[in-house]
Amino acid sequence: MEFTDVVRTRRMVRRYDPDRPVAREVVQRCLDNAVRSPSAGFSQGWDFVVLTAPAERDAFWAATTEPGVATDAWLDGIRNAPVLVLCLSHKDAYLDRYAAPDKGWTDRDEARWPVPYWDVDTGMASLLLLLTATDEGLGSLFFGVPPERHAAVHAAFGIPGSRTVVGVVAMGYAVPGPRSPSLRRHRRTGSEVAHWGRFGVAGEDA
Repeated sequence: MEFTDVVRTRRMVRRYDPDRPVAREVVQRCLDNAVRSPSAGFSQGWDFVVLTAPAERDAFWAATTEPGVATDAWLDGIRNAPVLVLCLSHKDAYLDRYAAPDKGWTDRDEARWPVPYWDVDTGMASLLLLLTATDEGLGSLFFGVPPERHAAVHAAFGIPGSRTVVGVVAMGYAVPGPRSPSLRRHRRTGSEVAHWGRFGVAGEDA
C-alpha cells in the first residue's frame, strides 16, 4: 500500500473478528517498524508487552475493568481483538542517556524536560504500530488505561515500576460496525492548523 493510502485509510477500529487470529510474523513486523520511531538522544525508552493468548488478554481485561459491572458495545467489540500491545515508556532511559558525557546533564533534573519525551516518543512508536497494522490489512485502535487501573496492570504482567503504560494498541481483523459519532466533527485541514511565521498567520497571508 502506498504511504498516503495507509495514512488516509487508518481508522480507530473498535470491532474485531474473534475467529481470525493475527499471525505472529505480522505482529513482529509491526513491532519491527515501531522501533524505527525517532527518540530523543536515541534513548529508545520504550517497551512493548504483547498479549496474544486468550488467558493473557483476559488478564488484561480483568485488571482494567470492574468485576460484575455490565459491559457495553464499545468494550465488547474491543475485547474481541486478538492482539493487545501495552506501550510502555521508560523515563530513566532518557535521564541516563542525557547524563552521559556527550549530553552532560549529570544533575538528571527533570525540569530540563518540560515535555516528557519518554511519553512522546512512545506515542510516536505507537503510531507506527497503527500505521503498520493498516498496511498489513488489519484494524487497530489506541486506547488508554484508566488511572486507577495502572497498578493492577503492572502487577498482572510484572511490569517494573520504572515503566509507565502510555496506552494500548489493539490489533485484529475489523468487522463492520456503526461509525463513531465523533466522525461527524469536521476534520481540520492542513491549511486550517498551519500558522506561517507566527501564530494566527494563515498561509495566504504569509
